Amino acid sequence: MEKLTSKEEEVMELIWQVASQLGQCAPKDVASLYPEPQPSANAIAQVFQALEKKGYLAHEPKGRGFVYRPIVDKQAYGRGRLSSVINRFFSDSYMSVVSALMQEEKVTEADLLQYLADLKRKDGLGEG
Repeated sequence: MEKLTSKEEEVMELIWQVASQLGQCAPKDVASLYPEPQPSANAIAQVFQALEKKGYLAHEPKGRGFVYRPIVDKQAYGRGRLSSVINRFFSDSYMSVVSALMQEEKVTEADLLQYLADLKRKDGLGEG
């Protein structure tokens, strides 16, 4: 996946939000979600075009304009971003991430033990 600018990521987040309800959206739908002063639909349309070039959106004609739908889902994008952060800041070590999360008390030993128990159950290893 090609990296998004912060503005593209912001707009993509809104596209996922609208598309989760409607399946598709137009630039005016996204522009209307911004607080005043709202960006113009044309400004948002330019971001939509950039997102389409990068492979995140597809469009189809509707009336005098286009409607767009995401072709990269939010979780897939998140996984890609997470991998990038882990590679960049944790030398591609997932255990370093777990260690950092434990140090920050975001993950507890009990959480990890529960996760391992769930994995064993899922894999059929916990059957005795």
